[in-house]
Amino acid sequence: MTNQLDSFFSALADPTRRAVVEQLIQGPAAVSALHDGHDMALPTFLRHLKVLEDSGLVTSTKKGRVRTVEMQPEALRAGADWFEAHKSMWEGRMDRLARLADHLERTRT
Repeated sequence: MTNQLDSFFSALADPTRRAVVEQLIQGPAAVSALHDGHDMALPTFLRHLKVLEDSGLVTSTKKGRVRTVEMQPEALRAGADWFEAHKSMWEGRMDRLARLADHLERTRT
């Protein structure tokens, strides 16, 4: 699970890759359409797509000369689960801290 999380967060650490993910949330898109909004050479952009594909966040298929990239929503689950687990932990800690502060305030007065 750790390697999957590392790959997930590493893939999303780059603003270009996050922008691609945002575009793909709307639905599958051709590589050329995804590349249009980015000011970089196509080979550089393709390396970003490879990172996303290696992480499992996207898949691509080729039909004729057109390569289409598609989001893999289930891959987001690993990140969502990690955030949810940490959110629960921190909410619990914050609740205990609030109770302690309340208790200390009441005993001080």
